[in-house]
Order: sequence, then C-alpha cells, then structure tokens
Amino acid sequence: MIGGLGEWVGDIISRYHYEAAFVVLLLCGIGLPLPEEVTLIGSGILLYKGHVEFWRITAVCSAAILIGDSIPFWLGRKYGMAALRIRWVSKILHPERFAKIEKRFKEHGNWATFAFRFFAGLRIPGYFIAGAFGMSYPRFIALDALGVLVSVPASIWLGRFFGEQTDKFKETVHDLHLVLAFVVIALLLIVIARAWIKKRAPGA
Repeated sequence: MIGGLGEWVGDIISRYHYEAAFVVLLLCGIGLPLPEEVTLIGSGILLYKGHVEFWRITAVCSAAILIGDSIPFWLGRKYGMAALRIRWVSKILHPERFAKIEKRFKEHGNWATFAFRFFAGLRIPGYFIAGAFGMSYPRFIALDALGVLVSVPASIWLGRFFGEQTDKFKETVHDLHLVLAFVVIALLLIVIARAWIKKRAPGA
C-alpha cells in the first residue's frame, strides 16, 4: 500500500511541486499512511532537477509539517485521552503505543518531544501525548521547529544527492555498455585474425 501511495505522491509532486508537497505533508500530520521523508526526498530530487528552489521548498515543507503536527497536539490538548473513544482517532493514534510514549514523555519531557520528530511511528501519538499532558503550545512548537530545522533540510539535500548519484550511475552504466561493446568487438576481431593467420600459415 505504501509503495503504491508513494508512487502516486511522487507523480503528484512532480506535477505541482510546492502545492502538492504542502498538502501531502499536511495530511501526514493527520494520519496519511506515508512517511514524511518520501515527500521530502522527492522534493530534493526536484531540487536537483531545477524544478524548485531550496529555500522556498524548505519553507513550504516546514510550514506544512508544523501545521500538521499541531493538529494531534491540539486534539490532545482539548480532549485529552477522551479523544481515543473516537474510532478514527484511535486508528491513527495507535493507543497500544501510549504506555511507552507516556513513560518517555514523563521522564524526558522536552527532549522526548524533540526526538519524536525523528521517529515516524511516534510522531502523531507523541504530539497528542504532549498536548494531553498539558505542554504549552509555544514550547511544543519551538521544540518541533528545532526538529524540523534539522530534518527537513537534511532530507531535501539527501534527495538532491540521491538524484545526482542516480544520474551519475546512469551515465556510468551507459559508458560501461560502450566499453563492453568495444571489448567484445576487439575480442571478435582478434579471434577472426588468429583464425585467418592460422589458416594462411604454412602447413595449416
């Protein structure tokens, strides 16, 4: 499912660039079953191809992520654990993970909120817990922004690097085909020449 969804997202982003990246990343914040990194790396590939500008795509992706992350936070802040009684909410938040997340949040607080950004499966339930446990929104958004400041540019540059290396690999493979073709022709000529020389040699 994720593979097919990833291809669909890649196709949409390749057509609409900034708008698609914003919408997809925003949807990731409310449970779209696709890692944010797929969109960020895809944006990096577009950057390598010259379809987007680095600072602009970084700003667009960062804004979408911060808005998306705020949704589960405010859901937890306003309704607390009672929100889990709503069926679609419980499916997105995966309550079975809460015990471990609650423990980490109680023990580490700020650090845990910052770290959730780097673990795809913990982001949404982690931000919900931060809201449900009464963390102030300014503190939450500051910690989340610090994580975004690291993860978004890094993922976009990784996509750019991947795109560059892919093109280099294609060039290498193309050159390798030419080399192999030359070697095959050379060997063939050598075999033919040796056969001709042997045939023309005295006593053959």
